[in-house]
Amino acid sequence: MYAVIRTGGKQYRVAPGDRLRVEKLPAEVGSSLELTEVLMIGGESVRIGRPLVEGARVTARVVGQGRARKIIVFKMKRRKNYRRKKGHRQPYTELLVTSIEA
Repeated sequence: MYAVIRTGGKQYRVAPGDRLRVEKLPAEVGSSLELTEVLMIGGESVRIGRPLVEGARVTARVVGQGRARKIIVFKMKRRKNYRRKKGHRQPYTELLVTSIEA
């Protein structure tokens, strides 16, 4: 069984036992989360929501909070002596999917 969930403005296909990194969520490491924005549940029979599947939820455990690798944002305009260099590290929450309830 798998599900398609929406969190942080993105969609993820998850199954029990999957680990995934999502946009930062306000939760403590080791706590349990319920993700209720389930767009689709698949397996033997497929249920598609309009836009959400009613009564469906995905339970996940927070494995860690962290920050992704640094990316460099560099702006330059040639011949104008304009250069800007900035770094960015996106915060994330790592989840372990424990169950899918339809």
